[in-house]
Amino acid sequence: MYKYVWFVFFLSTSFADAQSIITINDSINERVFMPNELSYFIDSTNTVPFRLISEPEFGNYFKKRSSYQNIDFETNASYWIRLPIKQNPRTQKVWLLEFYDQTIDSLEVFVPEGGGTFRLIKMGDHQSFQERTFKHKNFEILLDAKGDLEQTYYFKVRSHEFADVRVAFRSVDRFIHYALNEYYLYGMFYGMILIITIYNFLVFLAIREVKFIYYIFYILSVALYAMSYDGIGFQFLWPTHPAINDWAVGISLYLLIFWSLVFTRRFLSARANAPTLDKALKIMIILRTLWFAVGLFFYPRMLTFRTLEIIPLSLIFFTAITVWRGGYRPARFFVIAYGVLFFGFFMRTLVYFNFLPITTLTHYSLHFSFVFEMLFLTVALGDRIRILKDNRDRAMKRIIHQHEVNMRLKDKVNRELEEKVKERTLELGKKNEQLEESNLRLNHQALEINQINSLLDLDNWKLKNKVKEVLEERMHEKLMDFREFSTLYPDDLACCRFIDELKSTRAFECGKCRNTKYATGSQKFSRRCSRCGYNESITANTLFKGVKFPLNKAFYLAYLTHSGKKILTLEKLATHLGLRLNTVWAFRQKVLERMKERSQQRSHALSWEALLLDPQDAKTRVVKNDRKSVQNQDA
Repeated sequence: MYKYVWFVFFLSTSFADAQSIITINDSINERVFMPNELSYFIDSTNTVPFRLISEPEFGNYFKKRSSYQNIDFETNASYWIRLPIKQNPRTQKVWLLEFYDQTIDSLEVFVPEGGGTFRLIKMGDHQSFQERTFKHKNFEILLDAKGDLEQTYYFKVRSHEFADVRVAFRSVDRFIHYALNEYYLYGMFYGMILIITIYNFLVFLAIREVKFIYYIFYILSVALYAMSYDGIGFQFLWPTHPAINDWAVGISLYLLIFWSLVFTRRFLSARANAPTLDKALKIMIILRTLWFAVGLFFYPRMLTFRTLEIIPLSLIFFTAITVWRGGYRPARFFVIAYGVLFFGFFMRTLVYFNFLPITTLTHYSLHFSFVFEMLFLTVALGDRIRILKDNRDRAMKRIIHQHEVNMRLKDKVNRELEEKVKERTLELGKKNEQLEESNLRLNHQALEINQINSLLDLDNWKLKNKVKEVLEERMHEKLMDFREFSTLYPDDLACCRFIDELKSTRAFECGKCRNTKYATGSQKFSRRCSRCGYNESITANTLFKGVKFPLNKAFYLAYLTHSGKKILTLEKLATHLGLRLNTVWAFRQKVLERMKERSQQRSHALSWEALLLDPQDAKTRVVKNDRKSVQNQDA
């Protein structure tokens, strides 16, 4: 109680102006009281109760502030407004009071009921929309106009951000006319946004350019911001969730600026047309996002600093002008669009700082600028498509013209080629006749050459056989050197073929299972046992089993050792054959041992070929029929 006495004492030292009484008159349907016309008291401590406010003595401390400006509004303070109204028993109308600002957090109305009692009505965007008496975006209080009394209404306004405390006194029929027109304009505004959104989405489906998606997000952000600011969103989108009202304006404003910056970079091709400003736009996106994040999680009051949005809008406007001056024609309508939006924000800033009076035009200047901005941006997008189409058409005309030139040139070249072809055809005809004659002569000569070649081949074959026979005879009569010996056995294939002929003169016997039947093996000249599948190589059961150097050299060493004549020392023989000395000596000893074994088994001397196969006299069976067939073939 003592603090209230001290508070009254403090108020008694200030000058107070009494609020003029509002007299109900049917001839005047409406009167709007500006903040500097109202008598109000600011409770910065939020501790003064209504019991003290409603005391008649306390009424002297309500005063008008003719110098009041919007920037003077104290957030989170209680504004007590006192409004005396004189009833009129002869009035034929129903009257009400209306607060324009839909973003007021808490609005408490104390309605007089006679006998010094008051009825409390709580309103504000912290209350559910369904609790309102009038289902309207603004706050309305129905008045008791019948009677002959003077009644004083008290209002307690409190908000965490700027609140417009204008109060309208109007008749219900005037309110209905005003409300219907206002909602009609809102319907046109949001309907245009919807139509422009659908139109741009259809254009995106047609040409698949992502900038139209960015523009759609920007338009939807504009719609969300306007609905949050106007109270339309609270009325139709989230009427039962009043807590969203504290965040809707800040979040939607961030989305509006964010998509505006993104769309600007994409539409103006800032990376190519203005690289420096493109980096500035990126930095602005990052800074605006950081500002939003800090305000969202740490300092919510930062979301209410709407005047700072003039900075990104100025950057967008300056970028558009720079790109347009650089010769990018689609930027011209973009400059106009953001010039209109920049002007709308500038107008709202002037109204906020009381440089301009609050009128219908100035209050809705931002809405008007949004409408014109969206229209010009849509025109800008269409103009860009038209410019691209004109460029494409000009390019197509150049392509068609070039194609026509190419076709004429092609026809000319074809005619010249046809003439050349006719000339060449005649020349080729003559050449073909000459070639046919030459071909006939060549065919005749080819027949003669073939006959001569046949005779030469026969003579050559006879000569080779004769040379072979002579060399074989000489081999048994006179010792041959390695060069002459290589004529008979030039490579391993000839040696393997000779061993195979020697093996064919004796019966096959498997070294594993003693089976006598075989088939062709997996390797050349090998034999595979038909019972156990053992593959017998060509050198198996021969003098050359395990030999690691060429067979024709082994043949020659066997032949040379069998002759018993030493025409070369072992060192020279190893050098002549390209073998190691130990290899020559070891194989020579192997041949000598074989000769010694065979000489003990037989009384007469054997030819050097007989030394090649392992001795198997007890099991050897000469295939007479095969030998006779070989002899017949030799004959």
